[in-house]
Amino acid sequence: MKNTIYFQIFLITTLLVSCAQKVEKQRNLSRATPEEVGISSERLRVLSEAMQNEIDEGNTPGITTMIARHGEIVHFETYGYQDIANKTPIDENTIFRIYSMSKPITGVALMMLYEEGKFTLSDPVSKYIPEFKGMKVVDDYWSPNPELVDAKHEMTIRELMSHSAGFTYGIFGDTYVDKLYREADVLNYHSTLKDMATSLSKIPLLYQPGGGYFYSISVDVQSYLVEVLSGMSFRDFLKERLFTPLKMLDTDFWVPEEKMKRFAEVYQRKEGEALKLSTEVVGLDPNVFKKPVTLFSGGGGLVSTTMDYMRFCQMLLNGGELDGQRILGPRTVDLMSMNQLPEGIKGPGGKDFGIDFAVVKNGRNGSSVGEYSWGGMAGTWFWIDPVEDLIFVGMRQQFGQRPDLENIARRLTYQAVIESNQ
Repeated sequence: MKNTIYFQIFLITTLLVSCAQKVEKQRNLSRATPEEVGISSERLRVLSEAMQNEIDEGNTPGITTMIARHGEIVHFETYGYQDIANKTPIDENTIFRIYSMSKPITGVALMMLYEEGKFTLSDPVSKYIPEFKGMKVVDDYWSPNPELVDAKHEMTIRELMSHSAGFTYGIFGDTYVDKLYREADVLNYHSTLKDMATSLSKIPLLYQPGGGYFYSISVDVQSYLVEVLSGMSFRDFLKERLFTPLKMLDTDFWVPEEKMKRFAEVYQRKEGEALKLSTEVVGLDPNVFKKPVTLFSGGGGLVSTTMDYMRFCQMLLNGGELDGQRILGPRTVDLMSMNQLPEGIKGPGGKDFGIDFAVVKNGRNGSSVGEYSWGGMAGTWFWIDPVEDLIFVGMRQQFGQRPDLENIARRLTYQAVIESNQ
């Protein structure tokens, strides 16, 4: 009898300890020491010193670096200035232009509607945006007067979400089709996503749908698709369905007046010259984020903070949930982070490409197989490593010549991991 009572006490105690550990490990970005998650504080200091050195050398204006492992923040450092002239230091609440790091957010928004049965990845885009029915394709995009041919098939949503639908960007290239994009001003921030789609529908595709990977305006088309499928403006959808549940309260398409003191300036630097304020890059005005816009660009229109973006990333690494808020199912996150390109097509840098993420298919460059990531035009970057259960988010505001902080950070982050899951 006494042994039975002792055994029952043991079971209850074990359950209570187990429950306490479960509560403690909620993967909700609480703060922890590096050693608690298998990272060396001493070795991690090398990362901080390297970032500070880039500031001291005048190579970049300001940086934030943030690391979470096993759902806990173990490193959040700030270096340099968000405004050099006024000596305003970057801090944990600085707001950054994240440009193309908007793309994964757009992908998540659209996949929320996928989970609601609004579409399938094999659906033609024209099923929902009729303007794209019967698109023509140029036979030679370098020709000043190419012939137009029929598309071999209607572009699919899968192709739209993997940059293989036939679009280009109009910003970075100088092909015949890029020039037409610029003439039509398809990314005018004072137009609408519907206006953009209408303009695009009148311009031929750069290549046959499914015929290659070509970094493009397709994510802006995705944001319009969210509007069509949800019946809401893209901005309202993000705020209601994603940003508010995830407590990403500083992420938006512009910076309101009351937050302007936290908004970083953006700089550029040429060889042998000091950092200077940037007023334009590839025809884009970096100050457009200081006033309300009407084009809610899913491809590059958002501003955010380091913590906001970390919350987004942790939701993904948690399998679509954070703080009890379920955004996506785990299988959908898996789908987003697996290759979606046609057989034989390579993505950026030879990587695979999923749904608005680059995906690592081998670890030859120090990455884990299955890592997914992206970056922004002003030098922001992130990666999510499911093998090591690790997230890195880095922010800065710099165009043009700049140090390769992403590879520096990758090397110095992983050298600090002393308990590897591989």
